[in-house]
Amino acid sequence: MSYQPRLKREFNERIVPSLKEEYSYKNIMMVPKLEKIVISKGVGGAVADKKLIDHAIDELTTISGQKAIATLSKKDVATFKLRKGMPIGAKVTLRSERMYEFLDRLITTALPRVRDFQGIKASGFDGRGNYNLGVTEQIIFPEIDIDKVNKISGMDITFVTSAKTDKEAKSLLTELGLPFKKN
Repeated sequence: MSYQPRLKREFNERIVPSLKEEYSYKNIMMVPKLEKIVISKGVGGAVADKKLIDHAIDELTTISGQKAIATLSKKDVATFKLRKGMPIGAKVTLRSERMYEFLDRLITTALPRVRDFQGIKASGFDGRGNYNLGVTEQIIFPEIDIDKVNKISGMDITFVTSAKTDKEAKSLLTELGLPFKKN
């Protein structure tokens, strides 16, 4: 038997039957699932200093456990001294085992380290069953060494699900353990 992350096992054994019953799906293939997690970070100062991109890529690689890539600008913007093709950020896309491992670390260790944490906002859904979460400091992740951080910056985490509606996606993410704020 090969290794299976805790959340993936829990999804297959507990969450799928629970959601199938709650929304009365005809079969388990209709139950929404988490398809991928995209972690992205914009680096505005990268126009002046190219080393900031390397730091951002290293941090995202450390946090996710997978090599991050630089994102490039799509067009020229003279007011920002930006040329087409210049690196302006970093991103990493997680799927399958790494995705569940990252989600587990986010829920159990990173989010509880946020100062005055009350839960995450439920207003980050896009209308198609995907959820966006903004993190203001990268130092909430235990993998980041605070002494080696040159600048505290945030990142965006996007949860892409196969759910058709936001209600289904919220049910899925709540079952997976994301702590939404109580209204």
